[in-house]
Amino acid sequence: MPREYSLHQTRNIGIIAHIDAGKTTVSERILYYTGKKHKIGEVHEGAAEMDWMVQERERGVTITAAATTVFWQVPGEELVRINLIDTPGHIDFTAEVQRSLRVLDGGVVVFDGVAGVEPQSETVYHQAEKFSVPLIAFVNKMDRMGADFYADIASIHERLTPSARPIQLPIGAESNFKGIIDLFTRRATVYYDEMGKDMRDEDVPQDMKELVEKYRAELIEAIVEQDDKLMQQYLGGKEPPIEELKRVLRQAVIHNKIMPVFCGSALKNKGVQSLLDGICTYLPSPLDVPPLEGTIPDTDKKEIRKADDNEPFSALAFKIATDPFVGRLCYFRVYSGQLPAGSYILNTTTGNKERVSRIVRMHANQRDEINEVFAGDIAAIVGLKNTRTGDTLCDPDHPITLENIVFPEPVISIAVEPKTKIDQEKMGVVISKLVEEDPTFKVKVDENTGQTIISGMGEFHLEIIVDRLKREFKVDVNVGQPQVAYKETISQTVEIQGKYVHQSGGRGQYGDCWLRLEPLERGKGFEFVDEIKGGTIPREYIPAVKKGVIESMANGVLAGFPLVDMKVAVFDGSYHEVDSSEAAFKIAASRAIKEGTLKAKAVLLEPVMKIEVMVPEKFMGEIIGDLNSRRAQIQGTRTRGQMRVIDATVPLGEMFSYTTVLRSLTEGRGNSNLEFSNYAEVPMNVQNKIVEKGKSTIK
Repeated sequence: MPREYSLHQTRNIGIIAHIDAGKTTVSERILYYTGKKHKIGEVHEGAAEMDWMVQERERGVTITAAATTVFWQVPGEELVRINLIDTPGHIDFTAEVQRSLRVLDGGVVVFDGVAGVEPQSETVYHQAEKFSVPLIAFVNKMDRMGADFYADIASIHERLTPSARPIQLPIGAESNFKGIIDLFTRRATVYYDEMGKDMRDEDVPQDMKELVEKYRAELIEAIVEQDDKLMQQYLGGKEPPIEELKRVLRQAVIHNKIMPVFCGSALKNKGVQSLLDGICTYLPSPLDVPPLEGTIPDTDKKEIRKADDNEPFSALAFKIATDPFVGRLCYFRVYSGQLPAGSYILNTTTGNKERVSRIVRMHANQRDEINEVFAGDIAAIVGLKNTRTGDTLCDPDHPITLENIVFPEPVISIAVEPKTKIDQEKMGVVISKLVEEDPTFKVKVDENTGQTIISGMGEFHLEIIVDRLKREFKVDVNVGQPQVAYKETISQTVEIQGKYVHQSGGRGQYGDCWLRLEPLERGKGFEFVDEIKGGTIPREYIPAVKKGVIESMANGVLAGFPLVDMKVAVFDGSYHEVDSSEAAFKIAASRAIKEGTLKAKAVLLEPVMKIEVMVPEKFMGEIIGDLNSRRAQIQGTRTRGQMRVIDATVPLGEMFSYTTVLRSLTEGRGNSNLEFSNYAEVPMNVQNKIVEKGKSTIK
């Protein structure tokens, strides 16, 4: 079966932004104007098509990334197929953004016309930067009270990138926002209806001509800097043709040299059509991004896979979802080759072969069955049993392993207990499904209490998980108090001997190893080094030593929290010809870690959050005082419209139920954004209190 649309006509893009910047409203307008739906669904009415989960519609917040496919034609150009992913803006669901950006070729970053760059705007921008995803920007909500396009541009330049260049200017703002000026053509599009259909092409308003010329000159200078031929032309006093400027701008966007900025109001149906034109014109097709590099399994040999149907099939599974009608869905991005339904694929991450029975193209939670997928496609396979997020799927005759997706560690935990025996039987199965879906959701059983502890990225994340347990999967649970995911580390370098000698009549047990424990920088994790010389410990016992170290690091010596940021070197030891065994060396290493961490002055680490608090001026003193009482470090304050913004870092353990306190202190007018920053050492007086509570007991 031949492909319907060429790779040149394909765009794989995501819409990313801070919570409440209007991503889903932009997505809904894109669906409407591309003819995918004939009635606009509003987020605030719980009718947005891309927010299909019950929890999303109730809260007006995107929780899971939703995919769809739409078509758009720029006048005079060929029809383009856009595979679109609408991602969450809430920091607790940052994994959805991360895994979507990993497989996308381009993105639209949406900014609130009033707030400009917000904390999660920075997070998603830097995530896109990490994956080298080319971006265009859309300053939304230009109709809102306090909207200021030029202040938004200034905040983008200051906090994200100086390479952001407006290619449009708004006509008016707030309730007077009525149109958009194209800087290339010096023409204005003025809207005369509420649906964005009665648009008229007019001259630039007289009072804006000077401003248009200023920003137009800056845009053209930024573009010609990217091309020597255009630069010579421009310096010679001749302005290059618009087609040439757009061609060079497209290349600059693809290479992350310029981020074009569009503007509008998605809610008022203004500016979305020109944004769609920009997606087709400036964002890359799969042919414009560098070919993918992978590794041949069991070797260090690298291999390139081009975006070509004739190459061997390779794809990355980037999302697992549970569908109530068809069961397990595996979303995947095809990088090379083609895959017909009914064929077999190899999962090089697990080594398993699986049959692809059905392939579907997703539209939010609806499915269209298709017979085959090609390079550049995003689709879903029904029923793959052993595939997880980040696994590589490929042609069994041409195996390759693609780079996996790394997710942040959870920072908060709660205990859940099933209410009845029936709930207990169902809970294990359901939680394992949720763990498969969400790589930042972790579960363990507390050895001391026997309770099931679930961990996630924040209170809201765990609230949604518990809500899904009860409503979607009909599992009734009791929930414990939130607990912070503390960690332990060491503060000094020590050398320690671990020895295990046991005689029991027959063959004994003998393991003896010397370990050096060294603290590492925050966030470096764990490093194991083999420094054995002269065979003082035989090679076959070194893996057992490492295993003993890793297992004992799962429970630290202070309060049972995991040990992190530590380098362990095994540098000496002894063995017995007959009595030594892997088990004996594992126990010896475990003993060395437990004794050594105490000797190396173990300390507790706590998750520290970045917080942005927006309050009216008159409440500033009270709010800063409250933050200081929570051990916050105030970074600075600034003005945003009529509000004052406080930037600070604060320990997560001090911030439970902060939203309620903030509202009561500000007569309901304050709000805040919280996101994970780093782990930091806990002050000794606080550490002593935590240690006294015992080893991770959640009551």
